[in-house]
Amino acid sequence: MQAALSNKGDRATGLVYATVGAVAFSGKAIIVKLAYRHGVDAVTLLMYRMLFALPIFLGMAWWSGRGQAPLTRKDWLGILGLGLTGYYLASFLDFAGLAYITASLERLILYLNPTIVMLLGWLLYRKEVTARQMLAMAISYAGVLLVFGHEVSLQGSHVLLGVLLVFGSAISYAVYLVYSGQMVQRLGTLRLVGWATSAACVFCIAQFLLLRPVSAMLVAQPVLWLSLLNATACTAVPVLLVMMAIKRIGPAAAAQAGMVGPLSTILMGALLLDEPLTLWVLAGTALVLSGIFLFSKK
Repeated sequence: MQAALSNKGDRATGLVYATVGAVAFSGKAIIVKLAYRHGVDAVTLLMYRMLFALPIFLGMAWWSGRGQAPLTRKDWLGILGLGLTGYYLASFLDFAGLAYITASLERLILYLNPTIVMLLGWLLYRKEVTARQMLAMAISYAGVLLVFGHEVSLQGSHVLLGVLLVFGSAISYAVYLVYSGQMVQRLGTLRLVGWATSAACVFCIAQFLLLRPVSAMLVAQPVLWLSLLNATACTAVPVLLVMMAIKRIGPAAAAQAGMVGPLSTILMGALLLDEPLTLWVLAGTALVLSGIFLFSKK
């Protein structure tokens, strides 16, 4: 009986970790939108986020690699490639897209990631796509198109650029997920994430030094605090929370708990950014969540 209570407690704790992690991840878009109000651009903002996050990810990589076999040259090349696609490029496109669209629409687009992974699996490995998965995809993409059409009517055609940038971010991260499978099995999730994100941090800092003068580091003080919050509460902490959740309740349940992410983004966007909370947005969100739930349900 005590073992059953312990398992029940682990499941409850895992659900809390997954939910809090999803909400924290969603806060990233809100913080980026708040920082843009201080006149900073995507290159500078991303540099500060990664600069503050780099010590955390290096510590994560070191901790998880204790007592493990040294990384080979092939491992380092793989880490650099995954860091480039999964974290550097995906993050930059996401930050750039947020300059043109609402945080709510951005979160809905990124939530389509499982469908992109499936399409890449079909294109690269000829994995089977079922009729139910196709229906689920149609429902999810219809929800995004609904919100997109609403935003275009309110804000103009530049919304299309933002959508394309964020969708490019989702594709870039999907490529990372597809190609990281073997390395995850060999190195472990925490070690791979720690080194890949550290590599991405270096890429982002180098991008800033190449494209901006050093004087561009002089930004408004709120940008520094927002970047620090983004690097910790919305980047490093959620990674650890979701991993601890998966350990307790498994990836499927953790993914289902993560469905609170888009909802929390909509609420925070309405409260903190004065983004419109309309029936169009709610209907589109319901379609996206329904489609992804159907898509991921066995």
